[in-house]
Amino acid sequence: MLGLTLGLLLSAGAAPATVTINEWQVPWPDSRPRDPYVQSDDKVWFVGQRSDYAAILNPQTGDFKRIDLPDGAGPHNIIVDERGAWYAGNKAAHIGKISHADYSITQYPLPGDGRRDVHTMQFTSDGNIWFTAQGANKFGYFDVAENNIELYSIETLRARPYGLIVVNDQPWLTLFGSHKLVTYEDGQVQEIELPRPDANRPRRIALGSDGGIWYVDYAGGYLGRYDRATEQVNEWAMPAGGGSLPYGMAADNKGYVWFAETGPQPNRIVGFHIASETFTDPVAVPSGGGTIRHMVFDEARQSLWFGTDANTVGQAKISYSD
Repeated sequence: MLGLTLGLLLSAGAAPATVTINEWQVPWPDSRPRDPYVQSDDKVWFVGQRSDYAAILNPQTGDFKRIDLPDGAGPHNIIVDERGAWYAGNKAAHIGKISHADYSITQYPLPGDGRRDVHTMQFTSDGNIWFTAQGANKFGYFDVAENNIELYSIETLRARPYGLIVVNDQPWLTLFGSHKLVTYEDGQVQEIELPRPDANRPRRIALGSDGGIWYVDYAGGYLGRYDRATEQVNEWAMPAGGGSLPYGMAADNKGYVWFAETGPQPNRIVGFHIASETFTDPVAVPSGGGTIRHMVFDEARQSLWFGTDANTVGQAKISYSD
């Protein structure tokens, strides 16, 4: 049975870290730029969900390079390695690879019929890909070398598999339509129930520097931690409470978990210091943000990267005073 501890913000004050936010206006209007992935100092990839493109931002010059994707691709996520940039063809039932050499595109269709909406992807240590498929109620594994995609069904109906991370080559994902997390181990799909079943709607997920599986509860306004060893769950009410609508999140390597509160307008970037169980002071996103849907941590630049519905790509550089 899962244990639960509800944490309160400690009275010691705000955690000693903050972010400084810089944003670049994307030149293609109303395209919903999202899910940046940092390849190098001068190459930050992202996708335009509403306008069927992938793009590269050079943060040093502010220049953008656009790569048009197949019509109707509806790209949702992009991850990058030395082989290419891999995008989630959310509306066109495929994973695509963009060549670094000439930006040519190879499509890898998902098997089967019905919804096959690739949502969020992450690499394994050997370059294969785990991914979620929200509307299909499945998650999948793409063996790139064998050009083979396996899909795994979620037992809970309309569970909406959403955020995903890979820990030691094992996938962990949220079920946004339910109060559950999911993992896959030893050939078995394992559903993990979270507290507050009528209200808890985990949306994004991250691996903390403490080894915990952290998630944001979009509906209830909580930050949660699942302990893989003890199965204990701890939750902390967010600064904006039930109106927080936490969405994009990432964990850094200095003991913080970061997330975007998308209920407040402008959106706010907030950190949580794991050791002291305290939140940082919220920092407003200059463009307003609209909705920040996904964030990644960039260790080399000690930054969080995100896209916004205000048609910007943002970098939140973290400063630590502890």
